[in-house]
Amino acid sequence: MNATQHIATLGQSLWLDNLSRDLLRDGTLARLIAEDGVSGVTSNPSIFQNALATSPHYADDLARLKANEPDAERRYEALVIPDIQDACDLLLPVHEASGGTDGYVSLEVAPRWAYDAVHTVEEAQRLSAAVDRRNLLIKVPGTPEGVSAFEALTTLGINVNVTLLFSVVQTQAVFDAYLRGLTARVHAGADVRRSKAVASLFLSRVDTLVDSQLTAIGTQEALSLRGKAAVAMAKHAYQAYRSTFHGEAFAELARQGATPQYLLWASSGVKNPDYHDLLYVEPLIGAETINTLPDKTLAALREHGDPALRVEEGVAEADVQLAELARLGIDMDAVGNTLQDDGVKLFEAAYQKLLQQTG
Repeated sequence: MNATQHIATLGQSLWLDNLSRDLLRDGTLARLIAEDGVSGVTSNPSIFQNALATSPHYADDLARLKANEPDAERRYEALVIPDIQDACDLLLPVHEASGGTDGYVSLEVAPRWAYDAVHTVEEAQRLSAAVDRRNLLIKVPGTPEGVSAFEALTTLGINVNVTLLFSVVQTQAVFDAYLRGLTARVHAGADVRRSKAVASLFLSRVDTLVDSQLTAIGTQEALSLRGKAAVAMAKHAYQAYRSTFHGEAFAELARQGATPQYLLWASSGVKNPDYHDLLYVEPLIGAETINTLPDKTLAALREHGDPALRVEEGVAEADVQLAELARLGIDMDAVGNTLQDDGVKLFEAAYQKLLQQTG
């Protein structure tokens, strides 16, 4: 048993933060599922923008689409939805073996609807119908409007990956929306046993921004906190998860067969080369969590990972670190709001590049 397989025995799922026809057609994704225990896939506009730019497997389809489909966005969807479907099919045995708790593939609603709840709901329904796979998660952003859309989609029975979360406050708002959506679904007489959602909390980007603020402060105390904010935040988010989904608030829904909204650690590849390459992996291994890993981080975990249950260790230390950050004037909620807005802009820029590539 290698390190990646060991993590599955500890209750954490490893998803690949990448998707392309290369991975599907050369057998890489199938091998990662079989040999590393990879049990899901996440995608986003940046991932598909890179796939279309680097893979030769889209050229013939793109040429055909340019001749027959005048809309660039529909051309893009016609290129990537088959990839999503193939990945869903490849992971279907995992999905079935897990009883529907694992084996998912994520496809994102166009970022331009990040602040429009009505259009997000409409687009999520359309994409869900187009893919037509029960192990699909539609990605919507954790903006206030996205959270509203998520609640509505949960009520409708559309399974969702809420993305672009950068703070505990944002994450708790998503948990609360899931509870409301499930409750409304139960009151409507609908089945919640197939309802599934995850909450994607981004990590490395948090440290990148907080580290820059700490460096600007420049004191020894400030500098000693660099590289610690994201993991401390994640440990607090997991405590919020435990309180929400293993407490009274979720008890009746659990009796109805609903499953918790797992935390997914996103942006788990380090951006600072001075940091340990598994900084956002090893300290956050825990039951009922997911880590979505870029290829490089997955390889590092396989080669020298040291898996152990750690997400509930050091919570008191995380309390101290977050308190010290606050005392230094670093507002983690403000950090989260800034990064969420920036994240929407980055995904929109990548999406526009995608549309240009298919133009």
